[in-house]
Amino acid sequence: MKRRDFINQSFCAAAVSAGVVPQMVYAATSLEETHGSPGPLIQHKREDYEVIVVGVGSMGSATCYYLAQQGVKVLGIEQFGVPHEHGSHAGQSRIIRKAYFEHPDYVPLLERAYQNWADLEEKTGEKFYYQTGLAYFGEAENPLMKGLRLSSQKYGIPLEVLSSARQKAEMPQFTIPEHFDRILEPDAGFVTPGRAIMTYTEEAIKAGGQIKTQEKTVSWSRDGSGFRVKTDKGDYTCQKLVLTAGAWTEDLAPLPQGNFKVTRQAIAWVKPKKWEDFTLGNFPCWVIADPHVPGIYYGFPLLSSAKFGGPIGLKLGHHTAGEATTAAQVDRQYRAEDEKNLMQATQKYLPQAFEVLHIMKTCLYTYTPDENFILDQYPGEDHVFIAAGFSGHGFKFASAIGEIMCDMAMKGKTDLPIGFLRSNRFG
Repeated sequence: MKRRDFINQSFCAAAVSAGVVPQMVYAATSLEETHGSPGPLIQHKREDYEVIVVGVGSMGSATCYYLAQQGVKVLGIEQFGVPHEHGSHAGQSRIIRKAYFEHPDYVPLLERAYQNWADLEEKTGEKFYYQTGLAYFGEAENPLMKGLRLSSQKYGIPLEVLSSARQKAEMPQFTIPEHFDRILEPDAGFVTPGRAIMTYTEEAIKAGGQIKTQEKTVSWSRDGSGFRVKTDKGDYTCQKLVLTAGAWTEDLAPLPQGNFKVTRQAIAWVKPKKWEDFTLGNFPCWVIADPHVPGIYYGFPLLSSAKFGGPIGLKLGHHTAGEATTAAQVDRQYRAEDEKNLMQATQKYLPQAFEVLHIMKTCLYTYTPDENFILDQYPGEDHVFIAAGFSGHGFKFASAIGEIMCDMAMKGKTDLPIGFLRSNRFG
């Protein structure tokens, strides 16, 4: 059986092994009408767990994995499949780097993330991290360039300052203004989100965890000393609750300050003019800060669809605040202005990279006001924990955040330095 089929069918390990139809796992203790249009009454059993994780995407799958590895009776609930393309994790690859220009306090978490990715690779025999190097280009005073230098100096992260001549010799694909700085982070590269999420979920199931897909969480509430989680298919109770719902966080766990903003982001895969110049091994990951355009442009080497899955083509995007939207109402249709923006940037800096657009997709960013994460206890609830607001730069941390949320659920704290990511920083 293929891994995807295995996971999607593993709604309840005990039920499957017993030959029970997954939808009938819930024996009769209460009667509720099906969600949506009127239909027949179905029987639900309220099942009890030590921890329930709502949302089995990047952070939720890793949290389920770490909890299951500790023998915790954990349930992960996902409204779509595992993985899926409705949220923030779709699309082959995510950049991973240590010289973190956003905030130097992320670097210790990145050190742990790198180690945890390596541990997962050793445990499973799979590969998730690919070291390609990451080329940064921008004016010296740009926040991108200043920030990565600060992180490098504070934590001793190796960076190479490239001369214009060396960049042209080693990375002739780029056409960079002479006054731009050119910096290479050799240990950076990319991780594979879809494969990682599938693996975390599979390993969680193998360790005794349960994952229910195609099941939407409707609400959660106090239930005695624990919590009740209601979905469109059943009721569950737990002692601890972890909310990793991504762009749906505002629906399930709004913070008193109203700190989340969801935006629509466009990502493209294009056919370059000369394919071999941009393949893995011949081309690095890259980031460019254009002084005349907000945010940064970024991209990856061409990845074999046979090895990495689709889409086919050279992946590139624009990391900036997109159009405000909601998870339920996002416009996922192709827009000419998205293509024009990326085409103009590549024509300016990578003139051989964009011959024709192959495919364009949308994903969702869930922003906090300062664009830093929230990893914390949910306000007013001792045993509810939230991981949210990853603001378009969270996936690389998933291997560490899974460990952090497991620690918080089981011990109420973590030894990893997340003080700067508490929700009370907003007042």
